[in-house]
Order: sequence, then C-alpha cells, then structure tokens
Amino acid sequence: MFTGLIEHLGTVTTIARDEGGCTLTIGDSAPILDDCHVGDSIAVNGACLTVTEFNKTENGGWFQVWLANETLDRTDLGERKEGDKLNLERAMGAHVRFGGHFVQAHVDATATIIGKQPDGDSVRITFQFPEATPSRPSLLPYIIPKGYIAIDGTSLTITQVDDVKRTFGVMLITHTQEKITLPRKVVGAKVNIEVDMVGKYVEKSVTAALSGGGGEGVRALVEKVVEDVLVKKGLLKGH
Repeated sequence: MFTGLIEHLGTVTTIARDEGGCTLTIGDSAPILDDCHVGDSIAVNGACLTVTEFNKTENGGWFQVWLANETLDRTDLGERKEGDKLNLERAMGAHVRFGGHFVQAHVDATATIIGKQPDGDSVRITFQFPEATPSRPSLLPYIIPKGYIAIDGTSLTITQVDDVKRTFGVMLITHTQEKITLPRKVVGAKVNIEVDMVGKYVEKSVTAALSGGGGEGVRALVEKVVEDVLVKKGLLKGH
C-alpha cells in the first residue's frame, strides 16, 4: 500500500529489453534505499514494482526492477528513456503519519496530457482518456470533482471532469511542481492513472445488490422507490 506522496525523483540509467519485458535500472536513488531489501516494493511512476537488485552507494545509489509485458502495456514505463526522471515512493510503513490517499500502485490505464495552463504560481493540467473498449472500460465513472486520483503515482485532487470529452483536470501548486515529474511532461505525453479504489468497491457492491447477488436490503429499497414513483404518476395502483 502507498500514499501517493512522492518521496524522491530517480533517474533511468539503463534499460535492458528482451521478449519477456525489460530490466530497468534507476539511479540517483540513495535517499530511499537506506532500508531497502531485495523483494521490497517501490512505486515507480505509480506502478508497484519489486526490487531485484540494488546498491546503496554506487553512482548515487541504484536499484533494478523487472517490467513484464503486461506492465509495459498498461503504463508509460515502456516509453521512458535513459536520463528520464521517475517518481519514487516506498511502500507505506505502519509507523508513519498517513497522507495522500490509499494507493495500490496498480495502474488502471494511461491518459494523455492535452493542455497545460498557468494559473498564477500554479499550473492547471488537462488529461484525456482514449475511447473505451470492451477490454479497457471507461474510468470516468470513478472520477469526480474534488475526488482523489493517482497520476504517475502522485495523489492529486481532481478539479474538473467532462464525461462527453473524456477529460479531467488537476491543479499543481508550486511545491508539488518541484517534487514530481508531471510538470516536466509535455502536451501529448502519457501519464499513468489509478482511480480511487473506494469507487470500485462501491460500484461492485451496488451492482451485486441490484442484480440479486447479495444486499437484498438495498434492492428492496430501490424497488420501493420505483414503486412509489409509479404510483404517484398513476401508472401503478397503490396497495
């Protein structure tokens, strides 16, 4: 589990590809390696990856992760180049104060930056989702103004949503701009998106209740509301 509060910016130093995926070496990472062990989870641009090798002191500290083809397909990590900066966050410790929101670092999809607009010292950034497909359903039902979203692993507050245009926006204050990679990305670049898991659980629970898969109290309540409306409209006789 993660918080979406980025701890450090690492640098892509090497990329070794093969048919099964690729090995990514991330340097300039010493500040997050003091308690690192092989097998630990680190969120890299919002994707939870497993440390396979590391060195705390060499070349500013570095660690390696393996990216399977599924990860490359669902995230922007396959488009990163040597020298690129990456958002890094270690898994949340039980002893620390919790900020941000609950982030699993399981990327749902990517979106594209379509606009960047200065607003005083802040910057407003607008994103667009691709058209939904049966294999990649729309994430817009889980995105609401003032709700949470993780973009490249960063916990941000949504400022606006347009379901018709498949767009949403966020605003970055100066402090946030200095701590994450998003301001460095240009219009047309992709970002990793993880929507708030609470919305997914609510949808599944309500769907199950209304389809008779459980939660009969919810189903009965909805049926009563519908019945009352039909009675008021004269389409159904009252009991």
